[in-house]
Amino acid sequence: MDPNRLAVRMFSDTGNIRKSALPASAPPIIVWFREDLRLSDNPALHAAVRQERPIVCLYIHMNGENAGRPLGGASQWWLDKSLKAFSRDIEQLGGQLTVQAGDGSACLDRVIDETGADTVYWNRRYAAAERDADAEIKAHLKDRGIDAESFNARLLVEPWVLKTGSGGFYKVFTPFWKALRACYEAPAALPRPKSLTGPAPETLRIDDLGLHPEKPDWSTGFDAIWSPGETGALNRLNAFLDGPVEAYPEERDHPGKEDGTSGLSPHLRFGEIGPAQIWRTVTSAMEAGRISEDGGWKFLSEIVWREFSYVLLYYRPDLAEANYNSDFDHMPWRTDEPALKAWQTGQTGYPIVDAGMRQLWETGWMHNRVRMIVASFLTKHLLLNWQNGEAWFWDTLVDADPASNPASWQWTAGSGADAAPYFRVFNPITQGQKFDADGAYVRRWCPEIAGLPDKHLHSPWTADEQTLSRAGITLGEDYPCPLVDHKSARERALEAYETLKSQRTNA
Repeated sequence: MDPNRLAVRMFSDTGNIRKSALPASAPPIIVWFREDLRLSDNPALHAAVRQERPIVCLYIHMNGENAGRPLGGASQWWLDKSLKAFSRDIEQLGGQLTVQAGDGSACLDRVIDETGADTVYWNRRYAAAERDADAEIKAHLKDRGIDAESFNARLLVEPWVLKTGSGGFYKVFTPFWKALRACYEAPAALPRPKSLTGPAPETLRIDDLGLHPEKPDWSTGFDAIWSPGETGALNRLNAFLDGPVEAYPEERDHPGKEDGTSGLSPHLRFGEIGPAQIWRTVTSAMEAGRISEDGGWKFLSEIVWREFSYVLLYYRPDLAEANYNSDFDHMPWRTDEPALKAWQTGQTGYPIVDAGMRQLWETGWMHNRVRMIVASFLTKHLLLNWQNGEAWFWDTLVDADPASNPASWQWTAGSGADAAPYFRVFNPITQGQKFDADGAYVRRWCPEIAGLPDKHLHSPWTADEQTLSRAGITLGEDYPCPLVDHKSARERALEAYETLKSQRTNA
């Protein structure tokens, strides 16, 4: 048997949790929810339900040095709505979501003392600070005589499972995807509990966490786009499989196609749906002939890019701070605050770039093709360090993921494990012409230039004065002139790369 297949099956199995023979008066079990805000297919919750004991559903909004990377503003907005949806789902089953804030260990101690719980279950996280915190908490609980068990609800395959032929971890996506596809078997679906009863400890209100933005509330309009929560996640997946998935291999690159992508990324980020659920649903749909294999497997490969990013994060905990490829420590990045601000606010003068940055600010999300274009523009055209962009995305994306976000930025910058070549400089003009040929995307997000004909829409500065006048545009007033010249910026980026290569040679 393939050792990778055997390992996947071993680490995917949650069926070894046997029902307890304890009486009904047995102490309750605490299920500590973190990035797994769902009732269906939740291994920690399922293991607790099988014990047939009272259950305390707990969420801790952790702070302090072991809390992990603080969430950005857009992610906090999503978490606020996700927790509220999750709390309602639990209440419908007769339970309560107990909300605490502070140090994880101290909060658990309080709830244990109040309820008499003797067991804590949770699903694992994979960033270094979170792993360290969980290890310390597990040791502390065991010192108290409390049983603590953890499970995998976040990934198809945990980062240490799949190995290369030499025994190392995968650093290139394509062989990782091939290995996972060849060996992965989704475990059986875990049912939604029929009831969740147990003690109701003292709890904070979710509003007490201060997650929703105020003064100003910049999230106006988010509610019209997003439906955080498990129900919203399942509705998104079903709607995608009901049609759009068939054109996914082609339309996923066209940002003007509103249903060209699944929109599941923020739901995955907060565990409102798990990758095993997606894998199981998509493969079943392919087997039943409901969807084509072309669309299904292409979609699943994108789910696996997220998995690959978690492998990189696990073995390189500093993925969001340091260059994976240390050669890029010598990259002659520029410092240019006005240029960075123009990029952040969608005022670069390149319509496809500006449309993407405005979509991000208005919706908390950006189309994946455009993410690559704007990232290339920042790191190549402006020659600004990828960390500037990663930090901005972290704050403004509702799906800001601790693994995918830095891994994708490093891929585009050229500094990552499986990186695009640095000398590949996306041309924002031709990218716009190719992937937004009818201008639907640019016209939506840059309405001040909507009157331009398609020929000039992605390069307004090439239009003559008469054309600009008919469109009601004065460049530099109604819409900015290009921040940089594409050809000159590309040459500057390639010169910087040559400098990097020469320093590497001389090292």
